[in-house]
Amino acid sequence: MTAMMAADLYGDVPPDKPHSWREIVPGLVVVCLGTLAAGFISDHYGAPLTLMALLSSDRRLHPGLGFASRSLLRWGIVLVGARVTMTQIVGLGPVALLAVVAILVLTIGAGILAARRFGFDTGFGVLAGGAVAICGASAAMALATTLGSRRISDAQLTLVLVGISAMSAAAMVLYPIVAHLLAMSDLRAGFMLGASIHDVAQALGAGYSYSDGAGQIATIVKLTRVALLAPVLAVVAMALPNGDGQAKNIGVPWFVVGFFVLSGFNSLGWVPTLAATWSSKVAAAFLAAAVTATAIRSPLPQLLDAGPRPLLIILAATLTAFVLALLAALFVLG
Repeated sequence: MTAMMAADLYGDVPPDKPHSWREIVPGLVVVCLGTLAAGFISDHYGAPLTLMALLSSDRRLHPGLGFASRSLLRWGIVLVGARVTMTQIVGLGPVALLAVVAILVLTIGAGILAARRFGFDTGFGVLAGGAVAICGASAAMALATTLGSRRISDAQLTLVLVGISAMSAAAMVLYPIVAHLLAMSDLRAGFMLGASIHDVAQALGAGYSYSDGAGQIATIVKLTRVALLAPVLAVVAMALPNGDGQAKNIGVPWFVVGFFVLSGFNSLGWVPTLAATWSSKVAAAFLAAAVTATAIRSPLPQLLDAGPRPLLIILAATLTAFVLALLAALFVLG
């Protein structure tokens, strides 16, 4: 259960019991202190806030950390819509959308091939590749439910969740460095980061650590990947029908809808300048807090017990997504 709590964007794993504000406060205090420390370093040394938040376990902290990494992340995504316009979204064009879909399909395919190469079945390849291709741990949990316990054991799911947490955190730090070395434009960097990083918090954090413009593009691209979870689950349920699981009834998440609605309001000039300014600040704080909480909750020490083969499958899918996203950003986007 510890690994499952690393990230749960869709709320696939219910808490052990309802949590009161008294239980949430300790974890939230730790998150706030970590975020404030990250903000201090950012202000004094010019480092991006979301990147510093990543650099920043007691079970009493779990409710507050969970609230920050789920609820604050979702509302932060919605509020980002106040600084994005429909012109930016439409400006990506159908080529970028097709590139996102192609990267997703090929990444899952790489997971399947790597799984077979290392002695695992197709189901595990779909689980690992799909988690990398869509939205990290949340996609892994939704896919595991769809594949069923006959195909995916709790131990296998835990391995994927641990590997995803570690590699997504590493990607948030390393991928922006690659973008800087290649002197990529905001459009290209934002697309590359949004199309390749596993978890939502880290994808947005990496985008805004590069620049505000790249962060906005990364948000659009990443949310497109999140929205593709529903059709992927339907395809998996049809292609692998012998498991005991069922396709989850997951549609487009409310925070994705909220992001695009607020973006539409902003495009029409319905968001006052003052409101947009404060929305931007609150969104930055929420996203930084979500990154901090996700980093604290990530069960990285468990990697020592996982063994190399499952992690190599996740690594193969991760490198596939990164290389394809990088090539698309450099040679496909205008």
